[in-house]
Amino acid sequence: MLKFRFACVIGAVLVLTPSAFAEGLVNVLLKDTGVVADLSKSMGLGMAMKGDPKQAIMSIEITPKTVAHGKVKFFVSNKSKDVIHEMILSPVADVAKPLPYIDKDNKVDEEASIHLGEVSELDPGKSGSLIVDIKPGKYILYCNIAGHYMAGMWTTLDVK
Repeated sequence: MLKFRFACVIGAVLVLTPSAFAEGLVNVLLKDTGVVADLSKSMGLGMAMKGDPKQAIMSIEITPKTVAHGKVKFFVSNKSKDVIHEMILSPVADVAKPLPYIDKDNKVDEEASIHLGEVSELDPGKSGSLIVDIKPGKYILYCNIAGHYMAGMWTTLDVK
C-alpha cells in the first residue's frame, strides 16, 4: 500500500510538472547546414536580403510560433554537428527595422538592444533552457555568434 501511494505522488508530480508550462513552452532548434560559406549575406531582421532567404545556411526553428504571455520556458537544442550556437531573446518594436549592428564585429549590438535573456554558447548536440516572464508583443530569437545572425539565424515569436 505504501509503495502504491508513493507511486501516485510521483506520478502526480510528473503529470503536473509539464502542464505547468503547457502553454508557455517553446522548443528551439539551432541549426546549420554544415556548409562553410560567406556569413555576411545580410539576412538579418528587416534588412534588404541579398539572395534567397531559403538559401540561408543557418536557422532557428521554434515550436510553437505563438504563446500566451506570462512565464515562458525556452528549451534550446543545438542540432549542429560541429558549430557552437546560442539563443538570445529580445523584443521587436518594428519587424521592418534592423537590430543595431556592429559591422566590424559582425554581430548584433547587444548593449544597444534590449536583451531579455539567453542560452549562451551551446556546444554541438547540447541543450539548455531559459525561463522568462514576457508581455504580449513580438520577440526575436537570434544567435549572436559572429556572422550567424546575418547568415539567417533568427526567427520571431508572437506573444499574445
